[in-house]
Amino acid sequence: MVPIGVESMQLEELIAKVSRLPAFRQQEVIDFVSFLEARYGDAEHGEPADWSEQQFRTMSVEQAMRGLEDEPDLYSEDDLKERWQ
Repeated sequence: MVPIGVESMQLEELIAKVSRLPAFRQQEVIDFVSFLEARYGDAEHGEPADWSEQQFRTMSVEQAMRGLEDEPDLYSEDDLKERWQ
């Protein structure tokens, strides 16, 4: 068990670090915390979440692909084609 003073300092440090991030990165932190909460349940009350392996994989893929549609296209379709002579 973590002493209350140490837990408070860790929380303050986390808040300070997150507050220095841009808004869209802060949203990622919130989403990740929500994911952890859903994945592991409310540990304080001893209620673990019941996620199937498929649900976990789906969530993982969704998080990994998040924001990719906003990325600039670095290569054209012609760049991606391999030319053989």
